[in-house]
Amino acid sequence: MKILASIVIGLIAALHLYIAWFEMFAWTTRGPAVFAAFPADLFEPTQAMAANQGLYNGFLAAGLIWSLLIKDPQWHRRIATCFLLFVAIAGIFGAYTVSPRIALVQSVPAVLALLLLWLHRPR
Repeated sequence: MKILASIVIGLIAALHLYIAWFEMFAWTTRGPAVFAAFPADLFEPTQAMAANQGLYNGFLAAGLIWSLLIKDPQWHRRIATCFLLFVAIAGIFGAYTVSPRIALVQSVPAVLALLLLWLHRPR
């Protein structure tokens, strides 16, 4: 379970690194294709806002990566739990305020990782 939990945590971190890159550096270039329902003329004026959101996603990824580097099993579990809860809550809020799809992309994998993490008993 520990290896599977670490793999899922790594994938979630990679997803948030991608989201951070997208929102910080590709918002105006790739954004209109990804968010077709969002008016194209609003990407430029919302670039700073998207970059700010990207920074937060980068922090989530950094916390998850940090948790994978912690050798002490109890502290690994605590830090991973903290950042996975942040991701799950952000997904729920995003689902409520923007699109239900966000819960599938963010919250479901985070909850899965939490379950795998807590099914494993650290020694």
